[in-house]
Amino acid sequence: MKNINIVWFKRDLRLTDHQPMKLALADNTPTLLLYLFEPELLSDEHYDERHWRFVWQSINDMNQTLLNSNTKLVVLFQSALDAFHELSKRFRINSVYSYQEVGLEVTFARDRALATWFKGARIHWHQSPYGAVLRGATDRVNWDAHWNSVMREPIESSDIEHSSLIPLELLDFDEEDLTPVSWKSKKKGIQTGGSRLAWQTLNSFFQDRGRHYYYQISKPLESRSACTRLSPYLAWGNISLREVYQALLAHWNVKGFRRSLVALSSRLHWHCHFIQKFESEAEMEFRPVNRAYGHLEYDNDLTKLDAWKTGHTGYPLVDACMRCLHATGYVNFRMRAMLVSFLTHHLDIHWQHGVKHLARLFLDFEPGIHYPQFQMQAGVTGTNTIRIYNPTKQAIDHDPDGHFIHLWVPELASVPPPLLFEPWKLTGLEAQMYQLPEDSPYLNPVIDLDESGKAARERLWSFKGRLDVKQESKRILARHVRPD
Repeated sequence: MKNINIVWFKRDLRLTDHQPMKLALADNTPTLLLYLFEPELLSDEHYDERHWRFVWQSINDMNQTLLNSNTKLVVLFQSALDAFHELSKRFRINSVYSYQEVGLEVTFARDRALATWFKGARIHWHQSPYGAVLRGATDRVNWDAHWNSVMREPIESSDIEHSSLIPLELLDFDEEDLTPVSWKSKKKGIQTGGSRLAWQTLNSFFQDRGRHYYYQISKPLESRSACTRLSPYLAWGNISLREVYQALLAHWNVKGFRRSLVALSSRLHWHCHFIQKFESEAEMEFRPVNRAYGHLEYDNDLTKLDAWKTGHTGYPLVDACMRCLHATGYVNFRMRAMLVSFLTHHLDIHWQHGVKHLARLFLDFEPGIHYPQFQMQAGVTGTNTIRIYNPTKQAIDHDPDGHFIHLWVPELASVPPPLLFEPWKLTGLEAQMYQLPEDSPYLNPVIDLDESGKAARERLWSFKGRLDVKQESKRILARHVRPD
């Protein structure tokens, strides 16, 4: 029986700046590279086929590089416990190397069970930190200094061409032939996975696109090119946050980029900040981070929920964003915040009714960012400013010519601004002229915006003043906010 090490890839699908692989190869023990399509995750309600297609594309990209070293990433369609148990029958596993995963309870539970099994099997499991996230942190003392230190450390390099990776001829147990056919076809409009494309996307940002980042970050149409578009590549680890940050620093003095790079630098810091929140209090997957908001009541009208999910609320920008997400997996940050605000504030629907739906749609779904952000926009933290977005104002401010709305809501293609932003105000004659049927949701939106906004403000601001909310807020600030 052959002694081996295993590098277990999860949300770190790259061959550069990869500490677990570097540590495993430095040991000079034959090393197996492994990815598991776990049934528990494939069936989880947070995920969609778009995610697994992106993962398969990322693995395929890695394997094109690994072919030069006569090896590949082994793919198994098994639960982690079953896979490692089977592998232990075929090999004598010395060590397993992986990154810590800041994931959902389903992955935390899997990791707890694996840790017990590895201990019993006398297999050492070395887990490298995820970015600048500190496992088990209970406060933010010196956290910013730690983040800066990690982001400026040298890029980890692994010599895969002269390494101890197990050769192809010994990897005949790979289950890649179980890959669904639908994963192997690119989906028009949705970004394709892989480190090569991640770097191409990053380079194109610094070549020209990034000059417009600062000015167009909030616009639903222009942001599709002006933003970095790196979010799925970071979420699935095709490129490391450190690689992006150091590329940013290398371009710091390029003329015309400074304001955009200052804004981007803040976003990269923000990335780890929110994941650290989730790492430190992962129970927010199931409850509001401010426990007192567990008493906040909602209307939870399922008809309105369905209208929101499908993009038929009657509010043009809300529907355009939701339909865009269904088709492409991407809208910018402001539009995401508006979607959550509209759901929880205007529709008066509990955030848990929408959190998995948007997770399935976001190609860049990252649990550690998704849950803290969702709750912040839903106004259930008690520590953040309550933002009740007015989708009509957002449309006027950020899609003034209506190009984004016209693109994704063809029913309104003939309606010009400013009528486009409040189509329910059209006269009967105008509605006929613009070919809107009487039962169109744009003539009969699911709620009255003025009334719902007023009700939301009264409900949320009065609740924020409760003693139990304030007490919980103090605990949250002590745990998740850096001290002055």
